[in-house]
Amino acid sequence: MKAEGMTSPSPIAPLPYPAQPPRPAPPRPRRRLLVGAVALILVAVCAVAAAWWSKGGESDPLAGRPRVTDTRAGLSYAVPEGWKHDAAKDKDLIDAFSSTMSRASGAASSGGGTVLAGRAGQTVPRADLRRAAESAARSNAEFFFPDRPATLEDSHATEVDGRPAHTAVLRIRNGDDGTARLEMTLVTVDGTRTAFLLGVTTDEADTQITADIHVVVADATVA
Repeated sequence: MKAEGMTSPSPIAPLPYPAQPPRPAPPRPRRRLLVGAVALILVAVCAVAAAWWSKGGESDPLAGRPRVTDTRAGLSYAVPEGWKHDAAKDKDLIDAFSSTMSRASGAASSGGGTVLAGRAGQTVPRADLRRAAESAARSNAEFFFPDRPATLEDSHATEVDGRPAHTAVLRIRNGDDGTARLEMTLVTVDGTRTAFLLGVTTDEADTQITADIHVVVADATVA
């Protein structure tokens, strides 16, 4: 990757039945009320369970993990196990980025992973999120892996904390180090701000790092 002092890139989810079953007796008014009350309780319980599950519950790998709250980008994201965030180092980032965390690879390579967040230089209309995300992905690929061929692997609309977003994924030939992977997610934070989460895996052979990046983006919230 390039050193921090270089020119900033542009960042812009059968059983058988009888043939004629007997007709049930009409429910008594009191019974009907009781059944209705039970149904309402079940709906409420299911709603709570769904909300708990959507936040991960006990099975969420990010449950209880520390979070990075990036006020400039307007995003909050979790730090998975094995990843490190140093707030002091955020201050040394180039202007395009406002926070970062990283992890060394667990694979037999010199690779690793990085997540960076920041605020886009301008507000991007929802209709332009795809174009802007793909453009920003290519700009960052050139910045981090200059003169390396990059191929657009995926580009899809998504959401971050209910906000419209778009993710563009590039695969980059990284010389003798194999293939790198770059994922740019551009999100509309509000009517005046567009932010991004950029995940970079220097060796995609380490699938755990890629999986971590996906979980981080899916769990991110608007701060």
